[in-house]
Amino acid sequence: MSAARGVAWRLLGLLFGIAVAVWGVDLLVKEWVLATLPEGRPVPVLGEVLQWHFVRNPGAAFSLASGMTWIFTIIASAVAIFIVVQARRIRSRAWAIVLGALLGGVVGNLTDRLVREPGGLQGHVIDFIQVWGFPAIFNVADIFVVCSMAGFILLVLRGVGLDGVRRTDEPDAPTAGDEPAGEAAAEPTAARRED
Repeated sequence: MSAARGVAWRLLGLLFGIAVAVWGVDLLVKEWVLATLPEGRPVPVLGEVLQWHFVRNPGAAFSLASGMTWIFTIIASAVAIFIVVQARRIRSRAWAIVLGALLGGVVGNLTDRLVREPGGLQGHVIDFIQVWGFPAIFNVADIFVVCSMAGFILLVLRGVGLDGVRRTDEPDAPTAGDEPAGEAAAEPTAARRED
C-alpha cells in the first residue's frame, strides 16, 4: 500500500488548524464588536477610507439577500460538511490552506446564524468593516471566505488537484528511447506534483 493512499495527517492538521484559528479570531473580534461598538453608527478608523460600522446582517456575505437567512444556513452547513468529508483526500499544502481558510470563514458566519438573535437558524451575522467605495459592510469571516474562494479558483485554473498533482494540456516531453513521433499517440495530459 503506497503512502499516497493513506491520510496526510500533517496536511489535515494544517487545514483544521487554520480553520480553528480563523473561526477563533472571527468569534473574538465579533465579541469585541458587541462589547465596544455602537450599533448602526460609523466609527472612523482611517477617516472615511476605513470605518467600524456595527450592523446585524440577516443576509448572505456582504449583506446580500437579506430575508433568506435559513437558506444561507443550509448552504454554509453543506459547504462545511463537504470540506470535512474531502479533507482526507488532500495531498496539497495549497489546498489545505485554501480549504482551511474557507472552512473557518464559513463556520464563523454559521456560528452567528446558529447562536445569535433571532435564533432558529436565522441568527443575524455581526458585520462591522466598512471600506470607502465598497457597497457593503463585512466581517473577518467574509474576508477569509472571499480570499479562499480566490485561491480555490486559482488552483482550479492552474489544474492543481486535491492530490497536489498539476494537470496540464502539454504532453510529457519525449526522452531517449521513446518511440519516434507519429508511432504512438502522446498522452493527452501531463501531470506533476505541486505543493
